[in-house]
Formats: sequence, structure tokens, C-alpha cells
Amino acid sequence: MKRISVTTLRELKQAGEKIVCLTAYDASFARQLDEAGVEVILVGDSLGNVIQGHGTTVPVTVSDMVYHSACVRRGVGRALVVTDMPFMSYASPAQALGNAARLMSEGGAEVVKLEGGAWLADTVRLLSERGIPVCAHLGLLPQSIHRLGGYRVQGRESAAAAEMREHARVLAEAGAVMLVLECVPRALAAAIRRDLAIPVIGIGAGADCDGQVLVLHDLLGMGARPKFSRDFLAGAGGIAAAVAHYVRAVKSGEFPAAEHGYD
Repeated sequence: MKRISVTTLRELKQAGEKIVCLTAYDASFARQLDEAGVEVILVGDSLGNVIQGHGTTVPVTVSDMVYHSACVRRGVGRALVVTDMPFMSYASPAQALGNAARLMSEGGAEVVKLEGGAWLADTVRLLSERGIPVCAHLGLLPQSIHRLGGYRVQGRESAAAAEMREHARVLAEAGAVMLVLECVPRALAAAIRRDLAIPVIGIGAGADCDGQVLVLHDLLGMGARPKFSRDFLAGAGGIAAAVAHYVRAVKSGEFPAAEHGYD
């Protein structure tokens, strides 16, 4: 089957078809997701929590991400592979360029993801000009959890919402090819989706995004499940069936439901 590209994602947005994304960290799970029709596989630094057992994503290294990204890439035949750049791996544009090059050349990433706002515009522009596609990430930023003071919904106040919309616009203009919004009010996410020509993928951001992403382990009901997730494994009869159910639920608009979002 034809491989998914950033162009494919734009076409899906324009057609109004929901984009399905899930995390994976190894070849076996990546293959299951790919065969189920997941369009974007995110090699998330969430591996720090669900694979390495850390309390946050902060301890994850570039070498960790290169290793897991390469594993995932070997299991994928169709899906687009997006890989997180971990904490402090893009503190300057030059540092970001070197680390992103490793994630692509050694890790097989096709897009790299950065957490942060308009202050990253120069970095996004530099990477884009050098042929490295960038996914931006706004809202709850897990790498900044110590500054944020916890896992809290972002953008509820009118000034914060307006600022996030501006950050999204600046990052898109700098060359970001897609945007993840995490834990933001559904109305704000819908407004940002309307503002941008690039695909907007939500996690705890309501149903009006162009697509949805979940951490695979949350989808499988492992550990404390966040409000914005759902246990798709319960009653499914197996992992492949659970992932297939998730794909259908996102495509049909069944997921996320009202209880999975924030006002």
C-alpha cells in the first residue's frame, strides 16, 4: 500500500477525514498498528514513563529515542513515523539540527516533534529549510512538567488561549507540517484547527481536531488511565482487535466522546 506522507495528512485534513495516530516503541507493536490502518506512529518520549519506568519524560535521551525509533521503523510498511526530540535536545537551533539529523539518519524518523511555542520558530525554520519536517506540540508540555507544576489543562483563560493560537500560527508559518495539542479546551482546539492549514492532532483536546493520538499503553488499559483516554482492549479479545476498534472509532467520530475532553 502507498506510504503515508505529510502530503497525505494534508489531503486527509482537506477531505475532512480523521487522522489516526498512536504511540509505539518497538517493531512488534509498530507492525500491529501499521496493519490496523494507523496513519501516524509516534515514537513518543512517553517511553520514559511506560517503558523505562520514570515518573516523567525528562530522563529520556537522544540515544534512547534513536534506538526505539529505529525499532519502530523496522516494523512499519505504510504509516508515517514521527519521533519526539527529548528534553534539552533542541535548546538551540544548531543543537536541534544535529540531534534531528541523528533521529532521521539513524532512527528512521520521517518527522521530528518539538514541544514549545513561538520561541521555537527559528529552530522550526532551520530544520524545515534543511529538509527535516517538524511537528509542533502545544498545550500541556510533558517535558516542562516541573515548570507547569503538574499535569493540568492549558489555555482555559482567555489570554492564555489567545496566546496559544498565536504560537500555533507562528509555528505553522515557520514551517511546521503538523501540530499536536495536548490537554486544551475543546473550543480552543477547534479554533486552532480552523486557523491552520496544517493537520492538528489532539490528545485530550476534543473531537474537533483533524485527528487523534493516544499513548498505546493507555489504549490497552495499562496503568492509571487518563480522562482523555479509553480502554479499547476491554472486551476486544486481543490487541489487534483493540487497535482496529480505535482506528474505526476515530475515523467515525465515536472517539473521543464528550467525556474525554475539557471545557
